[in-house]
This record gives sequence, C-alpha cells and structure tokens, in this order.
Amino acid sequence: MLALSAEGTLPKVDYAIFADTGWEPKAVYDHLDRLEQEIARPAGIPIFRVSSGNIRADALDPDHRFASMPLHILNKDGRAGMTRRQCTGEYKIKPIKKKVRELLCYPYPTRIPKGVFVEQWVGISTDEFHRAKDADVKYMRNRHPLITDMNWSRSDCIRYLTSRGLAGTPKSSCLGCPFHGNAQWRHIRDTSPEEWQDVVEFDAAIRKGNARANASGNQLLGQAFLHRSRIPLAEAPIDHVTAAEWAARQHQLGDETPDTDEAEHGVADGCSPWACRGEVEPVQGDFGLAS
Repeated sequence: MLALSAEGTLPKVDYAIFADTGWEPKAVYDHLDRLEQEIARPAGIPIFRVSSGNIRADALDPDHRFASMPLHILNKDGRAGMTRRQCTGEYKIKPIKKKVRELLCYPYPTRIPKGVFVEQWVGISTDEFHRAKDADVKYMRNRHPLITDMNWSRSDCIRYLTSRGLAGTPKSSCLGCPFHGNAQWRHIRDTSPEEWQDVVEFDAAIRKGNARANASGNQLLGQAFLHRSRIPLAEAPIDHVTAAEWAARQHQLGDETPDTDEAEHGVADGCSPWACRGEVEPVQGDFGLAS
C-alpha cells in the first residue's frame, strides 16, 4: 500500500505507522529501512515507528507486566492447549492508537470530539476479505484499499512487489512467534545462527511461564513451548517437510492454489495488527499464564 500510494496509484497517505514489538527479524528492520529510504521519503510520506516495549525482554523481566503471547502448552495430564494471545493488542494495536491520538492532537486521556477521525488503511487482500472489519473506536475508520480499490489477491500483491524489486519482502512477526511453521523455523536456523540461538534460548526460558508469574509464585501448571509439537525448539522436528511444501515449491508466481498447511508454513500473513491469522479460540483453563 505504501508503494502504491507513493507512486500515485492510490491517494497519497499522510503517514505510515510501523508497530515494533522489539523482536522482529533483522530482515524486517532492514526492509523497513529500505522502504523508508527508497519509497516513503522521496514521496514525502513520514514513517513513524511506535512501540510498547520489547516483548522478549518483557517476558523475561520479573518486574514487568507481560501481555502473553500464544504459547503452545502441554498440561500435566497430557492435554494440549495454548495461552491466550494478548501480544497483538499490547504491542501492535495499543501503540498505533496512541500515535493516532497524537496525530489528531488529542492524546490520551483527552476526549476526541465527535466527527474527528483518521482514515486508517489496513492491508488485507481479497483472499482474506472476511477479515476486513471496522475499527473498534470512533476516531479511526478502517479502509481496505487492496480490496476496494485494487481488487487484488495475495498473488497480485506478490507480482506487484516483484515488479518493484521488492520480491524478497519478509513477513513481519516476532522472531519467536509461536505461529511460525517449520519452514520459518528452518529459515531462521539456516540463515541466521545468532537469531536461532536467540529463539532457542527464549524457548527454554519460558518453559514454566513468564518471569513475573514465576516470581509471584503463580507458575505455569504445565510446560510452555514455541513449537507446535510441544517439544523444545532445539529438538523439535522442524526438518520435516510436508507434502504441502513440496507442492508449493512447484507453483509458479501466478498460481492461485492456496497452501493451507500451517504446520509447515505457519501464519501466512505474519502479524498484522488488525488481521492476525493466528486468531484462535484461547485455551487457558488451569494452565494459563498470569498477566
């Protein structure tokens, strides 16, 4: 959407906002720098980088309230589940809303007058039209130009990015997101040893829950893992390549055949503030992480 706006295909936006969890892959930060230098700045579009903190550091800090990520849980009786997902709201939506209020000149807790709002563009393509929803506050009105203006599918977006020399656009999501598939875990391990060591160490550190819960005596009743197999990441079966991946490798750029194997490919769109495909029914029970 930024490139389409910068070139004039879509109306020029006033600002772009990137919500930084503090734990994105280096490739994402490098890509963001490139977008800013080559596309946004020449078009006169400021990019604001906003944050609520570093999600990795917060999880391991016993003095910090932690908005839980959706960890894979193995309960003492063998039942599997997931902790509730608060990270998108805390580390993505909250800082974006705070910045929007500042841009409107009504920072929290100032009341925003009726009729004052921003038009917020959300990058959802036609494949995911059911996720195109209205904002939950009156001072933000969602618009979905990839659907309403362009009628573009995900493949259309990829073709366009390729034509602009942006074929290697990485997914934006936390380095240790539990919604990664095997292909994403392998990519980290095989291309960035330092980042792989980072996620392996974090996986081991959260086995009994977040640091604050443990410090307060509210330890996780069970074990938490980053990998969906509920096996320590260093030992998890990430080298298993599913039939879906082999099929996907044969697809040409224009193919519309969807790959629905999340065990291999994870969440297709990464972590988008208003369109995270990792939305699942939270399963907490007696093994939920304390906040």
